[in-house]
Amino acid sequence: MPKAASGCRKRHHVGKLKLNLKRGQSFRDAAFMGIMRWSFYNRLKEEYPNVNTAYGYTAKNTRVRNGLEKDHAAGARCTGGNPKSIPLDAIYMQKDATASFIRRLSIGGKRKLNQAPKYMRGYQLFGRVQMPGGRKEFIFGRRSSGSFDARTLDGEKISAGISFKKLQENYYSN
Repeated sequence: MPKAASGCRKRHHVGKLKLNLKRGQSFRDAAFMGIMRWSFYNRLKEEYPNVNTAYGYTAKNTRVRNGLEKDHAAGARCTGGNPKSIPLDAIYMQKDATASFIRRLSIGGKRKLNQAPKYMRGYQLFGRVQMPGGRKEFIFGRRSSGSFDARTLDGEKISAGISFKKLQENYYSN
């Protein structure tokens, strides 16, 4: 036979006691990634049989056992199973795919299309430019005044507002 509800619980169930409880954070996105990770891995495994999973703790263990510094290149070598391989002199970085223009879909609840053009003064977002002194950087922000936010590929700020007049026009080569 079920046990009778205690005083507070009984009053709550009959509607005499109101509890001010808030729901915790949702784990929906984490659950989705957990499912998608294995789906993605299984598809890769069908296409490329030598694909394996890797976990951070195994890469760290390998790095510590081999006396390597903690950096991206060492982590990649440890994850790949070649911790003692000779690293390259150059490290290649790539920017994730991003929109080439900024869009703002609503202001104050009213839908409004307010897009910056793809090209501003001949330059586009994340385009490579040559700065004064020969430095080659990337455009991270554009201003309608014609100035640009120039940074290195990893986001280090070089100039928050350099004029388009000081940049070498249409510089795209290495």
